[in-house]
Amino acid sequence: MKPARSLRFRLFAYAAAVVAAALLVTGFSLSTLFSRHLERLVGQELDTHLNQLTGGLRFDPAAGLSLDREPVDPRFQAIFGGLYWQVDDMTADVHLRSRSLWDTSLEVPGDRLQPGETHVHDIPGPQGSRLLVHEIVVLLTASDGDHRLRVFVAIDRAVIHALALGFAKDLAPVLAILGAVLLVGLLLQIGEGLKPVNRVMEGVSAIRNGGARRLESEGVPLEVAPLVEEVNALLDAQDQAIDRARDRAANLAHGLKTPLTALSADIDRLRAKGDSEIADDIAELTQRMRRHIQRELARARLRHGRSYDRTPLRPIVDGILRALKRTPAGENLDLVCDIDPRLTTPVDPDDLNELIGNLAENAVRFARAEVRVGAEVTKEAILVRIGDDGPGLDPAGLSAASKTGARLDQSELGAGLGLAISGDIVESFGGQLDLLTSPLGGLEVRISIPLALPPG
Repeated sequence: MKPARSLRFRLFAYAAAVVAAALLVTGFSLSTLFSRHLERLVGQELDTHLNQLTGGLRFDPAAGLSLDREPVDPRFQAIFGGLYWQVDDMTADVHLRSRSLWDTSLEVPGDRLQPGETHVHDIPGPQGSRLLVHEIVVLLTASDGDHRLRVFVAIDRAVIHALALGFAKDLAPVLAILGAVLLVGLLLQIGEGLKPVNRVMEGVSAIRNGGARRLESEGVPLEVAPLVEEVNALLDAQDQAIDRARDRAANLAHGLKTPLTALSADIDRLRAKGDSEIADDIAELTQRMRRHIQRELARARLRHGRSYDRTPLRPIVDGILRALKRTPAGENLDLVCDIDPRLTTPVDPDDLNELIGNLAENAVRFARAEVRVGAEVTKEAILVRIGDDGPGLDPAGLSAASKTGARLDQSELGAGLGLAISGDIVESFGGQLDLLTSPLGGLEVRISIPLALPPG
């Protein structure tokens, strides 16, 4: 079965696509939320450094603007360490910078801020870096008046990106494990959801093999119940159609029986008048009509591969052989049944009686002393063998009868209509009928009955 036609494969593929999309969205969303949270956390850290800087600013008339104490973070002391501060005295045009800036400065847009306001910037930094800057404006009172100071603290965004990337790397295996768990759960869910479909398939197979009459509707999910009802309705309609066909065939046969009987009387009158040639011609035509009627009636009785029960084989064969033993042809023969009493077949009892009865009757007709009926089970079929010790067929006759497409009723087997009807029955349930040389010396008819009958 092609994967694309498998419902399980399609459902799993759709589920895998949804899970993958959900995990991608989840991973992206969590990474974005973590980055935002990280920026807020870094922003709080920068604001803390701003407070330390503004608290340490002093103005000495002799020395000018100075800083009592620098922030304690060692990155401010490392050249291009990723954390920077700068103080610009806009009144006196004096600038203070951290050691980490070395010979560079923070070029921040000249926004007009009110004292005490904090502004956030995103600017280029040293060595091609990108900086996140927090700025505050303060007024520092001096002897010559108030000085307007812009205080900056900046951090390299590469630090933030590295932390976000580390979080993403830690998150990836967690999402992978979550995805695997979800896929396993979805696979189990799909299997559980398809169980009703599998039960319907098993029920149809049981009907086909003769293990059940209809699909069980008890306990079937609501979504599958209409399918079960439709299948059962289809089976009911098929049975009704078969019954009507049988009735029509029977009515046709009975309708023709009276004209054929009248023809038989006319034949006798013709012979009495001396018109034997015409009488013989009409008698031959009448016999052909009777044979066709008998064969069509037998075909109408066939179950066409469907059976409602497993039929025990041994009781049917025993009953046929007992009946044949009481006939003139069978009373002096040894009729042997070599079949396991536990063996059953998926063929309707009426069809089985018709099939084996015709073949056993032919065997009794030609047997000299013994007729043997046996059966064995293979992996794919039940083989029923009906053999006799009669004259049988020569190799040329067996070869002609075994040719593909040869019709039994048209072969010169001397078996009459019974063998042709048996061929129709075997064909109806998808079996095979072969003519072989019997170990007893005569003809052996081997019937192959599939263990699983095809739908009829």
